[in-house]
Amino acid sequence: MEIRPIEDGDIDAVVALWEACDLLRPWNDPQADIARARAAPQSEIFVMADVDGAIIASAMAGDDGHRAWPYYVAVSLDRRGQGLGRAMMAHTEAWLKTRGAAKVNLMIRAGNPVQAFYEAAGYKTEDRVVMAKWLIEPPARDEAAKLDVTITYLEMLEQPARGPAHPPRLTEKIALMRAVRPTVGFYRYLYNAVGEPWVWYERNQLSDEELAAIIQDEKVEVCVLYHDGTPAGYAELDFRQEGEVELAYFGLIPDYIGLGLGGYLLNWTIDTAWSREPRRLWVNTCTLDHPAALTVYQKAGFVPYDQETIRIKDPRSQ
Repeated sequence: MEIRPIEDGDIDAVVALWEACDLLRPWNDPQADIARARAAPQSEIFVMADVDGAIIASAMAGDDGHRAWPYYVAVSLDRRGQGLGRAMMAHTEAWLKTRGAAKVNLMIRAGNPVQAFYEAAGYKTEDRVVMAKWLIEPPARDEAAKLDVTITYLEMLEQPARGPAHPPRLTEKIALMRAVRPTVGFYRYLYNAVGEPWVWYERNQLSDEELAAIIQDEKVEVCVLYHDGTPAGYAELDFRQEGEVELAYFGLIPDYIGLGLGGYLLNWTIDTAWSREPRRLWVNTCTLDHPAALTVYQKAGFVPYDQETIRIKDPRSQ
């Protein structure tokens, strides 16, 4: 696979890659950013192409005369975990070093789970305050802040033929506990800690009274996974529809992803739902969720039965 400077014919593919990786915001024009970077002698955009020529990774680099900065580091969702991001950063750093850059600074948006990637590449958090001022006013956010979201609905009509769920073998203590009539404050903490990277927003649009009516209903069960006494994730089962169970929410707090806890929590939740002998168990996931969410649900035994695409106001722009 080749890493090279961007070319005219790559621009649309690069913008599409950035969009798929959730790097774009309504107030940033990617076409303009690309044009400015290509026009400036102290900056460059690198792309990685596979054997078929498809753009699968990118990185923008620039040197402001004092510090070097990378931007738009992206890897195609279906190629992650293959070391491509590390290769792009190594190439970018080598280019900056040839230009005399002594130090590289990073800015990461709050809620972006990519921090661990940069820490593994040798970057460290520094005590700094980032301030900004618009010299040219950006477009009104409401004019462009729309998202097309594809929702996939999945169902399970019988309990999977496997043994009971077992927690991963960790040195830390793992516990699952139902939060009986959870407080709104505790629930909002769980919801936002788990869902912020994946743009969960619907429950935040409810008043405290509306939310309490749902989560404190005796037919709604919020089950919290604890890791050494600290909440690590949760699953919410909704039994309010006769004969059906909805897995309304499910996920881990980002700090606990990658420890094998997700599979355990999902299997335990499925077993809990089927212990009530429903006709079916169902869930939905969307293109804002973790890229592996759909695959994870299918491996657990869920089968897609419907799909729709809707346009929503981007909650991140509000």
